[in-house]
Amino acid sequence: MGVLKDIQFQDESKEIKTKVKSYWTKRADTFAGARHEEFHSVQGQYWFEEISKNLQVCEGMKVLDVGCGTGFFEAVLGSRGAQVTGIDLTPDMITEGKKLLARHGIDAQLLVMDAENPDFPDETFDLVISRNLTWTLPDPIHAYREWHRVLKTGGILLNFDAEYAKNFHNYDQKQNIAHKDLDEALIEECHDIYHMLTMSTLPRPAWDETVLREIGFREITTDLMVSTRIYREQNQFYVPDPVFSIRAVK
Repeated sequence: MGVLKDIQFQDESKEIKTKVKSYWTKRADTFAGARHEEFHSVQGQYWFEEISKNLQVCEGMKVLDVGCGTGFFEAVLGSRGAQVTGIDLTPDMITEGKKLLARHGIDAQLLVMDAENPDFPDETFDLVISRNLTWTLPDPIHAYREWHRVLKTGGILLNFDAEYAKNFHNYDQKQNIAHKDLDEALIEECHDIYHMLTMSTLPRPAWDETVLREIGFREITTDLMVSTRIYREQNQFYVPDPVFSIRAVK
Protein backbone atom coordinates (compact mmCIF):
# COMPACT_ATOMS: atom_id res chain seq x y z
CA MET A 1 0.00 0.00 0.00
CA GLY A 2 2.15 2.85 -1.28
CA VAL A 3 4.54 4.48 1.16
CA LEU A 4 3.36 2.35 4.07
CA LYS A 5 5.10 -0.72 2.63
CA ASP A 6 8.17 1.02 1.23
CA ILE A 7 10.23 1.46 4.41
CA GLN A 8 10.97 -0.82 7.35
CA PHE A 9 11.59 1.30 10.44
CA GLN A 10 11.64 -1.26 13.20
CA ASP A 11 15.15 -2.77 12.99
CA GLU A 12 16.93 -0.45 15.44
CA SER A 13 13.89 0.74 17.34
CA LYS A 14 14.90 -0.34 20.86
CA GLU A 15 18.48 0.94 20.55
CA ILE A 16 17.34 4.31 19.19
CA LYS A 17 14.76 4.79 21.92
CA THR A 18 17.36 4.01 24.57
CA LYS A 19 19.69 6.64 23.10
CA VAL A 20 16.89 9.21 22.75
CA LYS A 21 15.81 8.68 26.37
CA SER A 22 19.41 8.99 27.57
CA TYR A 23 19.91 12.22 25.63
CA TRP A 24 16.77 13.91 26.95
CA THR A 25 17.43 12.70 30.49
CA LYS A 26 20.64 14.71 30.44
CA ARG A 27 18.79 17.78 29.20
CA ALA A 28 15.67 17.59 31.38
CA ASP A 29 16.65 20.13 34.06
CA THR A 30 17.85 22.93 31.77
CA PHE A 31 15.08 22.15 29.28
CA ALA A 32 12.47 22.69 32.00
CA GLY A 33 13.97 26.07 32.85
CA ALA A 34 13.89 27.12 29.21
CA ARG A 35 10.25 26.08 28.79
CA HIS A 36 9.28 28.00 31.95
CA GLU A 37 10.88 31.12 30.52
CA GLU A 38 9.31 30.50 27.10
CA PHE A 39 5.84 30.18 28.62
CA HIS A 40 6.24 33.55 30.33
CA SER A 41 7.71 35.24 27.26
CA VAL A 42 6.07 36.50 24.10
CA GLN A 43 6.83 33.05 22.63
CA GLY A 44 4.04 31.54 24.73
CA GLN A 45 1.55 33.87 23.06
CA TYR A 46 3.06 33.22 19.64
CA TRP A 47 2.59 29.48 20.09
CA PHE A 48 -1.01 29.90 21.22
CA GLU A 49 -1.70 32.07 18.18
CA GLU A 50 -0.10 29.43 15.95
CA ILE A 51 -2.25 26.67 17.40
CA SER A 52 -5.33 28.87 17.13
CA LYS A 53 -4.69 29.35 13.41
CA ASN A 54 -5.43 25.66 13.05
CA LEU A 55 -8.32 25.08 15.44
CA GLN A 56 -10.41 26.75 18.11
CA VAL A 57 -9.13 25.95 21.60
CA CYS A 58 -12.28 25.26 23.63
CA GLU A 59 -12.94 24.89 27.34
CA GLY A 60 -12.80 21.20 28.22
CA MET A 61 -11.47 19.95 24.88
CA LYS A 62 -9.42 16.76 25.33
CA VAL A 63 -5.84 17.11 24.13
CA LEU A 64 -3.03 14.56 23.87
CA ASP A 65 0.46 16.09 23.70
CA VAL A 66 2.81 13.37 22.41
CA GLY A 67 6.44 13.89 23.36
CA CYS A 68 5.38 16.54 25.83
CA GLY A 69 8.83 17.16 27.32
CA THR A 70 8.42 19.33 30.41
CA GLY A 71 4.85 20.39 29.72
CA PHE A 72 5.04 23.51 27.56
CA PHE A 73 1.87 22.85 25.55
CA GLU A 74 0.17 21.70 28.77
CA ALA A 75 0.89 25.15 30.18
CA VAL A 76 -0.15 27.00 27.02
CA LEU A 77 -3.38 25.08 26.45
CA GLY A 78 -4.21 24.06 30.03
CA SER A 79 -4.10 27.69 31.16
CA ARG A 80 -6.84 28.33 28.58
CA GLY A 81 -9.20 25.59 29.76
CA ALA A 82 -8.20 22.56 27.70
CA GLN A 83 -7.92 19.16 29.40
CA VAL A 84 -4.40 18.18 28.40
CA THR A 85 -2.67 14.83 28.82
CA GLY A 86 1.03 14.82 28.03
CA ILE A 87 3.13 11.72 27.43
CA ASP A 88 6.90 11.38 27.15
CA LEU A 89 9.37 8.51 27.01
CA THR A 90 11.78 10.18 29.44
CA PRO A 91 10.82 9.95 33.15
CA ASP A 92 12.97 12.96 34.11
CA MET A 93 11.09 15.12 31.62
CA ILE A 94 7.79 14.12 33.21
CA THR A 95 9.16 14.81 36.71
CA GLU A 96 10.33 18.29 35.68
CA GLY A 97 7.09 18.92 33.81
CA LYS A 98 4.99 18.16 36.88
CA LYS A 99 7.05 20.68 38.83
CA LEU A 100 6.55 23.31 36.14
CA LEU A 101 2.78 22.81 36.01
CA ALA A 102 2.44 22.79 39.81
CA ARG A 103 4.43 26.03 39.93
CA HIS A 104 1.82 27.65 37.69
CA GLY A 105 -1.25 25.97 39.17
CA ILE A 106 -2.11 24.28 35.88
CA ASP A 107 -4.15 21.09 36.03
CA ALA A 108 -2.84 18.64 33.42
CA GLN A 109 -1.88 14.98 33.42
CA LEU A 110 1.71 13.98 32.58
CA LEU A 111 2.57 10.32 32.05
CA VAL A 112 5.68 8.33 31.19
CA MET A 113 4.62 6.64 27.97
CA ASP A 114 5.96 5.83 24.51
CA ALA A 115 4.59 8.32 21.96
CA GLU A 116 4.57 5.55 19.35
CA ASN A 117 2.31 3.43 21.57
CA PRO A 118 -0.15 5.68 23.43
CA ASP A 119 -2.09 3.51 25.87
CA PHE A 120 -5.53 5.09 25.50
CA PRO A 121 -8.86 3.83 24.14
CA ASP A 122 -9.91 4.52 20.57
CA GLU A 123 -11.56 7.89 19.88
CA THR A 124 -10.40 9.58 23.12
CA PHE A 125 -9.01 12.97 22.09
CA ASP A 126 -10.19 16.05 20.18
CA LEU A 127 -6.62 17.06 19.39
CA VAL A 128 -3.29 15.26 19.17
CA ILE A 129 -0.47 17.79 19.17
CA SER A 130 3.29 17.45 18.95
CA ARG A 131 6.35 19.68 18.85
CA ASN A 132 9.82 18.54 17.76
CA LEU A 133 9.03 14.86 18.25
CA THR A 134 8.58 13.03 14.96
CA TRP A 135 12.22 13.52 13.92
CA THR A 136 13.16 11.26 16.89
CA LEU A 137 10.79 8.38 16.12
CA PRO A 138 12.15 5.01 14.97
CA ASP A 139 8.74 4.07 13.51
CA PRO A 140 6.78 7.22 12.60
CA ILE A 141 4.26 5.31 10.47
CA HIS A 142 3.19 3.25 13.49
CA ALA A 143 3.02 6.44 15.56
CA TYR A 144 0.80 8.16 13.00
CA ARG A 145 -1.50 5.13 12.92
CA GLU A 146 -1.80 5.18 16.71
CA TRP A 147 -2.45 8.92 16.82
CA HIS A 148 -5.20 8.40 14.25
CA ARG A 149 -6.68 5.64 16.43
CA VAL A 150 -6.89 7.70 19.63
CA LEU A 151 -8.38 10.73 17.87
CA LYS A 152 -12.13 11.17 17.81
CA THR A 153 -13.76 11.21 14.40
CA GLY A 154 -13.41 14.81 13.26
CA GLY A 155 -10.48 15.34 15.63
CA ILE A 156 -7.32 17.11 14.55
CA LEU A 157 -3.65 16.13 14.43
CA LEU A 158 -1.33 19.14 14.66
CA ASN A 159 2.36 18.34 14.33
CA PHE A 160 5.18 20.91 14.51
CA ASP A 161 8.63 19.73 13.46
CA ALA A 162 11.72 20.56 11.38
CA GLU A 163 14.36 18.74 9.36
CA TYR A 164 16.95 19.12 12.09
CA ALA A 165 19.23 16.36 10.80
CA LYS A 166 19.46 17.75 7.28
CA ASN A 167 20.07 21.24 8.58
CA PHE A 168 22.72 20.29 11.14
CA HIS A 169 25.64 21.17 8.85
CA ASN A 170 23.90 24.13 7.20
CA TYR A 171 24.35 26.55 10.09
CA ASP A 172 27.15 27.78 12.25
CA GLN A 173 26.05 26.58 15.69
CA LYS A 174 26.30 30.19 16.90
CA GLN A 175 23.14 30.85 14.87
CA ASN A 176 21.29 28.33 17.01
CA ILE A 177 20.75 30.70 19.91
CA ALA A 178 18.45 28.33 21.82
CA HIS A 179 21.28 25.79 22.01
CA LYS A 180 24.23 28.16 22.44
CA ASP A 181 24.98 26.85 25.94
CA LEU A 182 24.53 23.19 25.04
CA ASP A 183 27.55 21.07 25.84
CA GLU A 184 29.53 19.96 22.78
CA ALA A 185 29.19 16.33 23.83
CA LEU A 186 25.41 16.65 23.86
CA ILE A 187 25.43 18.27 20.43
CA GLU A 188 27.42 15.34 19.08
CA GLU A 189 25.14 12.87 20.86
CA CYS A 190 22.15 14.45 19.13
CA HIS A 191 24.02 14.34 15.84
CA ASP A 192 24.62 10.61 16.28
CA ILE A 193 20.89 10.06 16.80
CA TYR A 194 20.15 11.91 13.57
CA HIS A 195 22.29 9.43 11.67
CA MET A 196 20.53 6.43 13.20
CA LEU A 197 17.09 7.50 12.09
CA THR A 198 15.60 6.67 8.70
CA MET A 199 13.28 9.63 9.30
CA SER A 200 16.30 11.93 8.89
CA THR A 201 16.63 10.94 5.22
CA LEU A 202 13.03 11.50 4.13
CA PRO A 203 11.63 14.53 2.26
CA ARG A 204 9.49 16.24 4.86
CA PRO A 205 6.75 17.27 5.32
CA ALA A 206 5.72 15.87 1.89
CA TRP A 207 6.49 12.33 3.07
CA ASP A 208 4.37 12.78 6.21
CA GLU A 209 1.47 14.12 4.15
CA THR A 210 1.51 11.03 1.91
CA VAL A 211 1.61 8.68 4.90
CA LEU A 212 -1.21 10.46 6.70
CA ARG A 213 -3.41 10.27 3.62
CA GLU A 214 -2.79 6.54 3.23
CA ILE A 215 -3.59 5.97 6.91
CA GLY A 216 -6.96 7.67 6.45
CA PHE A 217 -6.51 11.28 7.54
CA ARG A 218 -8.21 13.94 5.41
CA GLU A 219 -8.00 17.70 4.89
CA ILE A 220 -4.22 17.51 5.23
CA THR A 221 -2.38 20.83 5.02
CA THR A 222 1.24 21.76 5.56
CA ASP A 223 2.69 25.15 6.43
CA LEU A 224 6.37 25.83 5.80
CA MET A 225 6.30 29.35 7.25
CA VAL A 226 5.78 28.62 10.96
CA SER A 227 9.23 29.93 11.90
CA THR A 228 8.48 33.37 10.48
CA ARG A 229 5.72 33.72 13.07
CA ILE A 230 7.17 31.83 16.04
CA TYR A 231 10.70 33.20 15.78
CA ARG A 232 9.96 36.80 14.83
CA GLU A 233 12.84 37.91 17.02
CA GLN A 234 16.21 36.22 17.35
CA ASN A 235 15.80 35.89 21.10
CA GLN A 236 17.01 33.19 23.49
CA PHE A 237 14.52 30.68 22.03
CA TYR A 238 15.53 31.16 18.41
CA VAL A 239 16.53 28.21 16.23
CA PRO A 240 17.46 28.68 12.57
CA ASP A 241 15.87 25.45 11.35
CA PRO A 242 12.63 26.19 9.43
CA VAL A 243 9.78 24.79 11.50
CA PHE A 244 6.83 23.38 9.57
CA SER A 245 3.37 22.29 10.67
CA ILE A 246 1.18 19.45 9.48
CA ARG A 247 -2.55 19.62 10.16
CA ALA A 248 -4.82 16.66 9.45
CA VAL A 249 -8.39 15.69 10.30
CA LYS A 250 -9.56 12.19 11.20
